[in-house]
Amino acid sequence: MNKQDLTHAAALTLQIAKEQGATAADVGVSQSQGLSVNVRQGEVETLEHNNDKGLGLTVYFGQQKASASTADFSADAIADAVKAACDIAQHTEADDCAGLADADLMAQNLPDLSRYHPWQLDPEQAISLATECEAAGLAADTQISNSEGGSVSSHQGSSVYANSHGFVGYSEGTRHSISCSLIAEDAQGMQRDYGYTVARDPADLVSARDVGIEAATRTVKRLKAKPIKTGSYPIIFAADVAPALFRSFTSAISGGAIYRESSFLLDKVGEKIFPEFMRIYEQPHLLKGLGSANFDGEGVATIPRDWIQAGVLQGYILGSYSARKLGLITTGNVGGVRNLTIDAGSQYDLVSLLQEMGTGVLVTELMGMGVNIVTGDYSQGAAGFWVEKGEIQYAIDEFTIASNLREMFMGIQAVGADMELRGNIRTGSVWIDRMQVAS
Repeated sequence: MNKQDLTHAAALTLQIAKEQGATAADVGVSQSQGLSVNVRQGEVETLEHNNDKGLGLTVYFGQQKASASTADFSADAIADAVKAACDIAQHTEADDCAGLADADLMAQNLPDLSRYHPWQLDPEQAISLATECEAAGLAADTQISNSEGGSVSSHQGSSVYANSHGFVGYSEGTRHSISCSLIAEDAQGMQRDYGYTVARDPADLVSARDVGIEAATRTVKRLKAKPIKTGSYPIIFAADVAPALFRSFTSAISGGAIYRESSFLLDKVGEKIFPEFMRIYEQPHLLKGLGSANFDGEGVATIPRDWIQAGVLQGYILGSYSARKLGLITTGNVGGVRNLTIDAGSQYDLVSLLQEMGTGVLVTELMGMGVNIVTGDYSQGAAGFWVEKGEIQYAIDEFTIASNLREMFMGIQAVGADMELRGNIRTGSVWIDRMQVAS
């Protein structure tokens, strides 16, 4: 389906909703297609093509609302979906905070954010790349004993969001990746690790060979693991796991958690919750950014915004519903923050951070779910390395790190310049003064 088809389906949905008596409505129409392949020990395990589409709508009768969806874009199917939503809405309870985002907040300018870079990749080429990736990893070290496979994926999609304010927003995007997961073995047992690359533009991907070698290097480093003595130690979260810390932060300042009074950061706007040297902000208009968007899930214009300035919390992450619950204005964040960036003014790479820390633990993997956003209590399974005199000494695994997010945030000593750019949260390695570690 092309832009015209998606726009037509959205317009038809809104027209039928109006004819059914809805006072307001919005609709999202999307289509996507992609190719994914996984190769293990040189043999193709899976080869998948996907071609999906969907239409989701919400209708409002005053403050009553209901939603429905369909994967059939025929006029009759759309009419049936609208009628179903309208029928349900008549029986829902009115909610004073329900409704579309305010009309004057709709995005006006929709510049090209360079999100769309199709990869002309056929199955044979994808298989060849996945095979090359895995083979490079298997050949990189004699201690690599097995593989969980090399993978390649390429996806592209487009969507239209429209509402009865007259807003119509079109967006399209691509996402491509290459990954490899390997197993190494020694007398003590087996260890697993991985490498990957992801980008909107295939030209920005790391080579398949380098991904395989990265996976091998990471995996072999985890051999000869030793237990760690229970105690309180400085901790460095490696850049590829550090985003989890800041996901906890954004969860704690999300409007839903705030108006439900279920966050340890309730009523903390204007207070210092990070060290003064830290700035946390979002950049929704980065070219090729994995989180870039011109408008949010309600059509509200996205804007660059600081959430932390000089360590101080500037506000909450809001959509129109949570904003109304709190007597505030939406921040254009339905769908979350976009390209959240952590800036601590540091020039340290990971090697320099380890040297500055001296003795402590480098965390390279987090396991399980152990974060309580209500209280801030933090307890996670982890794997990583013991560091002495600023250098990695040996691998450690099967240990737990624990603290409270309040203390962890304020205890950040530095954020490295080794920025992790393979996701929606852009951060370097994070050094925290002290956490409890138990083997």
